[in-house]
Amino acid sequence: MAKLTFVSMKIGVIADTHGLMRPEALQALRGSDLILHAGDIGKPTVIEALQTVASVVAVRGNNDNGAWADSFAGTEVVQAESMLIYMLHDLGELDIDPGDANIAVVVSGHSHNPIVETRRGVLYLNPGSAGPRRFRLPISVARLTVTGDAVHAELVYLDRGDG
Repeated sequence: MAKLTFVSMKIGVIADTHGLMRPEALQALRGSDLILHAGDIGKPTVIEALQTVASVVAVRGNNDNGAWADSFAGTEVVQAESMLIYMLHDLGELDIDPGDANIAVVVSGHSHNPIVETRRGVLYLNPGSAGPRRFRLPISVARLTVTGDAVHAELVYLDRGDG
């Protein structure tokens, strides 16, 4: 488990890049203290590009195959301030009760559909996809701000899927 402490921690969240690191996604993540990648990375160069912005914690997605992807676990737990963040690629594979495990935030990808919602006191965040367009879903990333025992999530749309 990675533990980082800041007065107010800014966390960039990205998923489903599928090997495409958009310059506008990198720009949206600038200023982050940490970046979380929720899988379907696609190529190691995506992580390398993200590391030029901040430290990266990433999980392996269902399309991350080959020797380069072997170093990524299917799940990760990150401690940010007093908050625990549980990361996995496919929310359908969540095999813990986040509330019982004192998880404040569950970060996932896979669906390409950006979502911020609270269920039973746990914040669920899917930043959507920052990679190649899928259907007419938007291209997006997200930001988490953790201050003490408070967390705020914001979706950042890089376009709205209309072009």
